[in-house]
Amino acid sequence: MGTIDLSRLTFFVAVAETSSFSRAAERLGLPKSSVSRGIARLEVDLGQQLFYRTTRRVTLTTAGKALYEHAASHLAALRQAIGTLPEQQEQLSGVLRVTAPNDLGISFLADLVARFCARHPEIRVEVGLTIRSVDLVGEGFDVALRVAAQLTDSSMVARKVSRMEGQLFASPSYLARRGTPRKLPDLNGHDIVRHREVEREILRRDRKRPGARDLRARIVADDYLFLRDVLRAAGGIGLLPSFLARDDLATGTLVRILPQFWVPQGTLYVVHPAARLVPRKVATFRDFVIELLASQPLAPRR
Repeated sequence: MGTIDLSRLTFFVAVAETSSFSRAAERLGLPKSSVSRGIARLEVDLGQQLFYRTTRRVTLTTAGKALYEHAASHLAALRQAIGTLPEQQEQLSGVLRVTAPNDLGISFLADLVARFCARHPEIRVEVGLTIRSVDLVGEGFDVALRVAAQLTDSSMVARKVSRMEGQLFASPSYLARRGTPRKLPDLNGHDIVRHREVEREILRRDRKRPGARDLRARIVADDYLFLRDVLRAAGGIGLLPSFLARDDLATGTLVRILPQFWVPQGTLYVVHPAARLVPRKVATFRDFVIELLASQPLAPRR
C-alpha cells in the first residue's frame, strides 16, 4: 500500500459522518463527483470497500468502521492544529458555520451576517437556526449565539455581548378595545400572552426595587416569534424580548405597555470551542458581533 492522500481521508470522514455523498460534498464545499472519485480512489489504495451504497443510504462496511474509529480523531486533531495557525491571506475566506436560536436568527442575525459578508467578501457563512442547544464540535459548527443566565461547559469559550430583557407589548387595536393599563393592577382582566417557560413574570423598575406579579395567561406558546404575531393580531398583552419588538414600535404595529417595568431574560453570548489560538474567521466574527452590539444593544441602556 502506497502513501494515502489525506484529502481522501477527509472525504471519507465527511461521508461517514453525514451518511451521504451529497451532504458530505456540501460540508466540504466541493462537487459531489469529486467526493465520489476521492472515495473510490481511497478504496483502491486500501484494497477495501469502505461503504455500502444503495439508492437510499450510505453505510460503513466493517473495514470502513475500523478506519473511521482510527482516522476521525486524528483528522480532527490535525484540522484543529492547522486551524490555529495564523492565516497568511489578508482576506478571510472559506466557510463559517454559525448556529443561533430562531428568534435571534430572524430578527438580528440576518442583518449581522449580511453586514459581515459585505465586510469580508471572500467568506461564506452557513447558518443553522434551531431552538435546541447544538453540539458545536460534533455537528461541525464554528460559533454559536446563545442566550443563557450562565454557561458552564468548560470545553467552550463564551463571550458576553449583550444583556436581554423583556417588556410588555400590545397592538393599538387591542388597547382601543380593552383599554391601556397604567399600573400593574390594571393587568387584571386582560388577555395575557406568554412564553411557556415563563411561569412567573418578574416585573421590576430597577434592581433594588423588584416587584413580582403572577400573570394568568390566555395564550401560551414556546416560540417568541409566534407570540409576536399573536400580539400583532390583537390577541392580548404579552412579554417579548425588547429587540423583537423594535421594528413594530417604529411602525406603530405594537405599543409598549407599562414602559417603566422590565423583565431580565438572561444574556447573549458568542460561544465557540476552546482553543489556544482561535481561528481567525471565528475571532473576527466574534469581534464583529461585539462591535455591532456595542453600538446597537439588544436591550435599552439603563
